[in-house]
Amino acid sequence: MLFFEINFSILKLMLKQFLLFLPILFLINFNTFCMKPDSTLVFEGIYYADNHPISVSVKNGKIIKISRKTKVAANKFYLAPGLIDLQINGFMGVDFSDQNLTLEAIEKACFELQKVGVTTILPTVITNNQKNLVDSFTLLSVIFKNAELSKSIPGFHLEGPYISPKQGFRGVHLEKYIRNPDWTELAELQKVAQNGIKLITLAPESDGAIPFIQNCIKSGIKVSLGHHNGSTEQINEAVNAGASLSTHLGNGCANLIDRHKNPLWPQLANNKLSATIIADGFHLNTEELQCFYKMKGQENTILVSDALDLAGLAPGEYIRDGKTILLTENVAKYPAENVLAGAASSIDKCVVNMMKATNCGLKNAINMATKNPANAIDLNNIGEIKIGKLANIILFSIDNEKIMIEKTILEGKVVYTKN
Repeated sequence: MLFFEINFSILKLMLKQFLLFLPILFLINFNTFCMKPDSTLVFEGIYYADNHPISVSVKNGKIIKISRKTKVAANKFYLAPGLIDLQINGFMGVDFSDQNLTLEAIEKACFELQKVGVTTILPTVITNNQKNLVDSFTLLSVIFKNAELSKSIPGFHLEGPYISPKQGFRGVHLEKYIRNPDWTELAELQKVAQNGIKLITLAPESDGAIPFIQNCIKSGIKVSLGHHNGSTEQINEAVNAGASLSTHLGNGCANLIDRHKNPLWPQLANNKLSATIIADGFHLNTEELQCFYKMKGQENTILVSDALDLAGLAPGEYIRDGKTILLTENVAKYPAENVLAGAASSIDKCVVNMMKATNCGLKNAINMATKNPANAIDLNNIGEIKIGKLANIILFSIDNEKIMIEKTILEGKVVYTKN
């Protein structure tokens, strides 16, 4: 009897423990079967392209459904694709050409850009000696091992070193590092960049430029003409070889040029060249923006920021590569040669300035910073609010000619929300 009583006591204790654990067990099983890790998310807003309320359903990072709505709640925001910047040198003190660049610094820059609605960038590395370029792309390529950063950075832009060495046309690029195109050099850079170089800016008049362009195209690198003084014949030959873009058209150009024979007219006249432009209100004046837009048209006009690492910092004098750069509230200047050193505005400001200058409307201005740049370098999975595309989305309002980001969504995940 004693043995039976002891075992019965143990059974009672076990039963009691089981009953206590049962609700937890039920909850675990309920969550396992009812909580789906790939559950559908829904974002609502005013569709930027037609001012109509829509809801966008997202699953596994992609857009799976777009629904029209008859009503919209109060204080709803515009809904558009995340902004894409194909030419950005840095942001908020982070220089993508920094020889001591860290993963944490790249993360910082990407997050600060997400605050202004930028979800995709091509970090831009400018003219330097080969060793420093190798080091830059080696440092940048670590992003491909980072699942989150690689969502924002599909590749890189190499601006130079194969550009014009002439003052004015070279801008702030150091003359001592400028050289003729060298395929062996670029192959080395592409290797350390893990095939991440997606776009290169060069001068078509450089010795060996045409076969170099052909090699770039064959290897999947898009070619843009910039910082050059190419003739009509040289520009057209470069286009026939595969060049498809003009880098910050109207800039990277000497202050004094021939009014007839200069690199601007043939690039504007060639319909096979899309133009990237800096519409920050300083790099180009209103009339230039209007003319460039009219000549290139909506689908062949692309907005870029060309922002320096100084963008977002306090105005003042800064030393970069031994040069004194004057940062104003809106632009960076290189007083020694009386040229602009780069932009201090993010691309969201360019969108608003383009609307103001050309009356192109919100749809067209947004497309110049989303759909058009994506198409220009074959980023086929982003740039549009469309079923099957990655859910890179921004929700925003426009207040006092300024885009105010409410939420930034990257592949279906909210990465920034306004406080």
